[in-house]
Amino acid sequence: MPSIWTDIATQATAFRRRLHQAPELTWQEHATAGVIRTELDHLGIPWRACAGTGTVGTLAPEATGRHIALRADIDALPIDEITGAEWASGTPGIMHACGHDGHTATLLAVARWLKTCEDHLPGPVTLLFQPAEEGGHGAREMIRDGALEGVDWVFGWHNWPAIPFGQAVCPDGPVMGANGTFEIRLTGSGGHASQPEACRDPLLAGAALVQSIQQIVSRRLAPQTAAVVSVTTFEAGGAITAIPDTARLAGSVRVERTDQRDAVAEHLDQIAHDTAAAYGVEARFTFTPRYHATVNHPEAAAHYRGALARALGAGWRDTSLPVPIMASEDFSYYLREVPGAFALIGADDGQGHHEPCHSPRYDFNDRLIDPVGRIFADIVGAPIEVATD
Repeated sequence: MPSIWTDIATQATAFRRRLHQAPELTWQEHATAGVIRTELDHLGIPWRACAGTGTVGTLAPEATGRHIALRADIDALPIDEITGAEWASGTPGIMHACGHDGHTATLLAVARWLKTCEDHLPGPVTLLFQPAEEGGHGAREMIRDGALEGVDWVFGWHNWPAIPFGQAVCPDGPVMGANGTFEIRLTGSGGHASQPEACRDPLLAGAALVQSIQQIVSRRLAPQTAAVVSVTTFEAGGAITAIPDTARLAGSVRVERTDQRDAVAEHLDQIAHDTAAAYGVEARFTFTPRYHATVNHPEAAAHYRGALARALGAGWRDTSLPVPIMASEDFSYYLREVPGAFALIGADDGQGHHEPCHSPRYDFNDRLIDPVGRIFADIVGAPIEVATD
């Protein structure tokens, strides 16, 4: 006879696919929030709105043990889905291309399980259904609205297609990098392509800048430093026979530690202005810090690793993925406020779940709901194997 948890996980899979069909962008997750809150009402779990479209649920508020928060993100991305799945997005130009639908469905499954044993929970549990992870600083706004009040430890996860299913990474210290974005606007003096000597060419200066910027990692930073500096945009001109007046470069910075980001920004600023001067043009540099590095606290990470080992088995630890990875997460905001840990949990089961996050071909691996649910239940002291019907 199926266990209570098996039924819960099956229902969560169907729920995940419904969420996938109705994605909503950062800070627009109104219908998604409504569905989450309705589910919590059905379960008899008290909740409150937080940071607008966020939701904070509470279990066992009077329990005397460690107060643990579990987080799921709920927003989607402005991407056209091409998976061909039966449950593909029904909203053109928007899809759950990062698996937040799966994170949400998994946390609701955990909530359903914890409600069955709420009287036996060792400590309070807070459920964080967070909006605006995709660049919207939703975690920061949840914290500002009191989401972590009374919380001792906080835990989160992300499905990761580059890791085999059944394996994970959860190190002490950095697990994901800090990031920022930059823009360099070059202003020169354009003119006819046949008379470059009469111009001050911002396009030429921009080409030199692209080359120089790539040398920050190899020549300005110590070789032990994990860092990526990528120029992702180069815009200039419009007429095939004209040298333009202006050019624009933009890109992304990713580093292992948040303090390293400022050093890279200083290098970018210097290189932009010095290179522009060498080519007789002017540079205007803008740098925008985004997310901090996601840094696990050792005691909480060890607790997490114990749950990973019990759910996934002795071979759970992936050793092929270098950490920290250079993607970033706004879960970092939580870890700057209270101790906790974040894990990357493998999705690639050889059945098409290798497509990377943010790909239009990506789809969440529903097989993750069962083990991750077990991991989270274990983390809060309510192992799923204890009570079956």
